[in-house]
Parts: sequence; structure tokens; C-alpha cells
Amino acid sequence: MHPISTTRSRREYITAGLASMMGTTIEWYDFFLYGTAAALIFNKIFFPSFDPLTGTLAAFATYSVGFFARPLGGVVFGHFGDKVGRKSMLLITLFMMGIPTILIGLIPSYESIGYWGAVLLVLLRFLQGIAVGGEWGGAVLMAVEHAPEGKKGFFGSLPQAGVAPGLVLSSLAMGMVATLPEKDMLSWGWRVPFLASVVLLMVGWFIRAKVAESPDFKQMEKKGEKVEMPALIVLKRYPKQVLTVVGGRLAEVTWFYTVVAFALAYATGTLGIPKTVMLNATMWGALVALFTMPLFGVLGDRVGFKWVFMAGTVGVLVFAPQFFMLLQTLDPTNITIALSIAIGLVYACLYGPEGSLFSAQFPAEVRYSGISIAVQVSGAIGGGLAPIVATSLLAYGNGDPTYIVWYLGALSVIAFVSAACMRGSNEFAVPMTAVQGSKRV
Repeated sequence: MHPISTTRSRREYITAGLASMMGTTIEWYDFFLYGTAAALIFNKIFFPSFDPLTGTLAAFATYSVGFFARPLGGVVFGHFGDKVGRKSMLLITLFMMGIPTILIGLIPSYESIGYWGAVLLVLLRFLQGIAVGGEWGGAVLMAVEHAPEGKKGFFGSLPQAGVAPGLVLSSLAMGMVATLPEKDMLSWGWRVPFLASVVLLMVGWFIRAKVAESPDFKQMEKKGEKVEMPALIVLKRYPKQVLTVVGGRLAEVTWFYTVVAFALAYATGTLGIPKTVMLNATMWGALVALFTMPLFGVLGDRVGFKWVFMAGTVGVLVFAPQFFMLLQTLDPTNITIALSIAIGLVYACLYGPEGSLFSAQFPAEVRYSGISIAVQVSGAIGGGLAPIVATSLLAYGNGDPTYIVWYLGALSVIAFVSAACMRGSNEFAVPMTAVQGSKRV
């Protein structure tokens, strides 16, 4: 990685880190809001003619569309992020995420326009997915590439930590709506959190507009090191890095959407746990993660991103059965403990060092494309299918989550092996020109 100029001020470092974190908070508020609504509301609003389980599967299917759109967003925004710049892509993805969220809050119900409501839902969800597919890579790189030497793990954890307040805000918003009488909640209450994102959209734009372009990109541009087709170069010259990142992230993304999205539907539908108990427990878990993610980023700076991430994969393997056991006690305290450990410790141990670890696998010329493609492909496989696979495995087990535990355990082993094959040093991949001499791609 190119050295960052020592003339840059501490204020510039802080602004870049906070902008990445705040922007990610807003975008993930939008994305998680949809996941919560899919688990609790959309089956009744857009698929009322289905039985509850089938309606939930249909709602999660619309939810999954956003994940399957992510690789496309990763390719498109990764390409322009490596050729045009990181900052402009972040501003575009912010609006592509926020505007569809507002429009979702305006979609008429099944009773008004039939299944056209579901069609509009899928279309807007697709646009959201494209935006998130391009946003994550840019947010991570703006933080990591602005970071001073020796603190890339900490700065790389800031956009990751932005997920926590995003989850808190969306859970808080839906928790407040859940206290309404069901008739009011289903008729107008659920729309309020979606419409309210217009305020967050404006705040996010204001913050991100103040950030300077990535110094790594500016140096690359100045030296003429940009490549014509970054995505093709990634797939052709860095297949190992792509595969290890995909395999490494599978456990993380599947774990997260299982404990946040699927567990919400499982606990309220199968176990009969009140929605407010689960939403409050999720908020506590997210609050813990807000502090532990940066701590795991700092730990990554000290002992290595790779080793912290691998510890998280072991955490999934060990804690998955305990997680479901705690939910089955039906005790609010145990449920809060379960979500606090699942999100605040296990997930944070994976997600905190992840941005810096994955960024280190690719040189600056193709870094945006490399991490975006790999991460979003695994997101489509893991996160997109997680609620559907978990719901199907639950049905296959007649309500017993044992098969889900095995599923998570298998993915954690794959992630452990994948991480073991990654670069062991916290030094970033060298520029392509350092390897190829004067040869241009």
C-alpha cells in the first residue's frame, strides 16, 4: 500500500473515519429496516393469501433479491471506484439506497393493488442491493486508505462499527411501531420508519460530502497506475484472493442474518416470544458491537487481522448451539444474553477486522473491485440464502433448529480454512506495477 502523506492532519483522519462510519450507519439502517419488516410485517401486507410459513418464505424471498443484486453493484461501482474515485461512488450509492427506502414506505398493500405491490417491492429491493454492493467496498477503502500506518485495523473497523447504530436505529424504529395496535401498525405504522429515512439521507450526504478523496487513489491517478478493466483483472490474476475472501465471509454473513433476520421470525413465530423482547435484545447486541468492533480492529493491528477473524469463526462453531438453547428458554434475560454474545462478541470478532483483512489481499489498482466482488458474491450466497435456508431447515426438522446449527458449523469450518490461506501479515498487497515493472494492464 502506498505510504500516506505525513502532511495530512489528524482532523482529516478523523473526518474520513467518521464519514465512513456515519454513512454506513445510514445505509444499513435502510437495509436492516427491510429485514425486520420482512420478518414481521411484509408477509401480512403483501402476501396475506398465503399461510404464515409460506408468507414468511415469500417475504424473505423479496429480502433475498437485494443480496443477489449486490454482486452486480460490486462489479459496477468497483469498476468506477477504481477508475473515477472512491468518494463519488459513495455519494451515488447513498442516494441509491435512501430513495428506494422512502418509496417502499409508499407502496400500496395487496388489498389495494394485489401482487403489484410485491413486484414494486422486489424492484426497489433490487436497487437497494446494487447500492449496498458498491457502498461497502468504498466505505472501507475510504477509512483504510486514509488511515495512518499502524492503525488500519482500527480505521477499517469504523465503517464496520457503523452497522451497529444502523441496527439499533432500525430496531428502535420498528420496536416503537410494534407497540401500536396491530391494525394501526399494519395500515400505516410500519411505513413511518421507511419514510423517516429521508432525514438520515440528508445527514449522510452532508457528512460524506466533506471527505477528501482517498490518498491512495490520488497517488495512483497521479502516477498513471489505473487499469482499464479492474473486475477482469481481479478475476484473472487474483482468483485465490477472491475465493478465500468469499469462503472466509460466508460464515460471518450467514451467522449475522441468521441471528438477526431469521431468529426474529423463528422466535416470534415458532417460540411465541413477543416482538418487543427480540427487538430489544437485538438492540443490546448491537450496542455491545458498537464498542467491541473497534476493539477487535485494534486487536487486529496488534496481533494480525487474520488471527482475530479466525477466532471469530471458532466462535460461530462453539456458540451456535448455545444461541438456540438460550432462545428456547423463553426468558428475556437469556434472550438478551444470546443476542449480545451473538452480535456483540462472535459477529464483532469476525466483522471488526474484516475490512482491513480483505483490503490487504488486493493491490490499490483493483482493490475496490476485488473486495466488492468477493464480499458481495459471498453476501448473495450466505446472507441472501440464510433466512430461506434456515426457515427450510427448521421446517425439515419439525421446528428443531439442530440442522441450522450444523449448517452454521460447516460454514464456520470453511471460513476458518479460507482465512488460514489469506495473507498472514498486516502489510497490504503491493501495487501491480511493482510486480510487473513497466508493463501496463
